[in-house]
Amino acid sequence: MPRDATPSIRIADELRRRIETGELRPGDRVPSTRAITAEWGVAMATATKALTVLREAGLVRAVRGVGTVVADHPDAPRPRARAIAVPPTHAPRTDAELTRERVVAAAIAIADERGLAAVSMRQIAAEVGVAPMSLYRHVPGKEDLLTAMADSVFAGAPLPAGESIGWRARLETSCRMQWAMYRRHPWLAQVMSMTRPLPTVRGMRHVEWAMGEFEGLPTGVMIHIAVTMLNYVRGTAVNLAGESEAERATGVSSEEWMQAQDETLDLILAGGEFPMYSAALTDPDLELSLESLFTFGLDRLLDGIAGLIPEGG
Repeated sequence: MPRDATPSIRIADELRRRIETGELRPGDRVPSTRAITAEWGVAMATATKALTVLREAGLVRAVRGVGTVVADHPDAPRPRARAIAVPPTHAPRTDAELTRERVVAAAIAIADERGLAAVSMRQIAAEVGVAPMSLYRHVPGKEDLLTAMADSVFAGAPLPAGESIGWRARLETSCRMQWAMYRRHPWLAQVMSMTRPLPTVRGMRHVEWAMGEFEGLPTGVMIHIAVTMLNYVRGTAVNLAGESEAERATGVSSEEWMQAQDETLDLILAGGEFPMYSAALTDPDLELSLESLFTFGLDRLLDGIAGLIPEGG
C-alpha cells in the first residue's frame, strides 16, 4: 500500500485483508460507518468512502435490516440493483385448469417481486397463462383478490398448538408472527386496515388465538388491546413497503442511503446543537433499525398492558 494512500483507502485495505484471510467470512457483518469512526478516529465521510470502495469491488453488499455484510462470492462483483425475475414461459393453460388458489398465488408472487401496484388482472393472467377475463370466475374483483391474498398469507403461518404459555408470551408470539409475515410480504401492510378491515377468516382466527389467555378483562378492553397490537405491528411494517419500493426504483439500499447522508449529518452536528444525536451517531454499539424499533416498542406495549391485568392474572 502506498504511503500516501488516503485514510479511506487504508481502512478499505485493512477490511479487505480481514475478508481475504477469513477473519470476516461471507455473510458476516462488516464494521458500520459508526464503528469505523470509533476504531480509526476518522470522519463519517471517510468511513463511508471506505465502505464504498469495498462495495464497488464486490467484496461487500448491503442487506436490508442487517447492514453491510461480506459478499457470498467476494471475487464476483454484485449488481447494485436487484434484477426482477423474468416469468418462466409455459404452455398455455385451459380455463379448466385454473383455480382460485392458483390465481391468488400468482398475485402474491407478483406483489412480492414488484410491489402491490404491479398486481393487475392482466399481469396475473400472463403469469398463469390464461385470458384476463377467465380470472373473474375465481376472483370477482380487486377487493376480493386482496382479501384472498391476505387470507392466504395468514394461512401460511399456522398457529402454535399446545398448552398455555401465558397472556404476554401468547400476545408477543402473535405480534412476532405478524411481523414475520410483513417482512416476507412487505405489500401486506398496504392491504391491512384498522378502519376498513378485510374479512379474512384466518386473520380473525389469528387474533382470536392471541387473545385466548386474557381473563377477567371487560370485552371492550380486550378488543382495544387486540386492535392496538394489530395497529402497532402494521404501522411499523408500513415502512417495509416504502423501503422495498425505494430500493426497486433506485437500486440503493437503506444502508447505502444512510451512508450517503453521513457527511451532511457531520456538518449539522458539528455546531453542538444536537448532543443526543451526536452521542447516538458516534456510539459504535448502537443498532437502530426497524427490527430494533419493533422489538423496543412491542416490549413497552406489553409492559403497559400488564398494568391492566388483574393481580394474579
